Amino acid sequence: MNKMMTCCFTGHRRIPDGDYAYVAAALRREVIRLVREEGITCFLSGGAVGFDTLAAETVLDIASDYPHVSLVVVRPCADQARGWSAKDAERHNAILARAGEVVTLAPAYRPGCMQARNRYLVEHSAVCLCYLTEEAGGTAYTVRYAASLGVPVTNLAPPKPDLLSGL
Repeated sequence: MNKMMTCCFTGHRRIPDGDYAYVAAALRREVIRLVREEGITCFLSGGAVGFDTLAAETVLDIASDYPHVSLVVVRPCADQARGWSAKDAERHNAILARAGEVVTLAPAYRPGCMQARNRYLVEHSAVCLCYLTEEAGGTAYTVRYAASLGVPVTNLAPPKPDLLSGL
């Protein structure tokens, strides 16, 4: 994995129905732009439900047109999907099966493993795409961490007050 050719994703676990089509279209456009114009070939997803799942499925979908593009799923722990709905677990397993690589940071959930995953994503990326609509939580933490390391972040949330400016 070449950091300069890698993009990570971070975003909320819930995307409101009214935002979903906008976010999905913006995500697809930006992933393709990064591949075509910036030479990004590797995409890191944290494997969570919501934005991570949408981002992973988007990368896997465009890989049919850009076979040099790969998805790496970075799981905080091996039992990440424990307690998920059957539908979400099935989507997760389908993504894992199609990913170019799966990195698992801990054998089981432990305090701090989600933050360790988020730091790993940022530390191995040249750019970050996010879906950020809240000023607190894991996504906001990850965006602030990216900014502290100088990793450019693009927020794909529908236009609203710019949350990135306050972070």
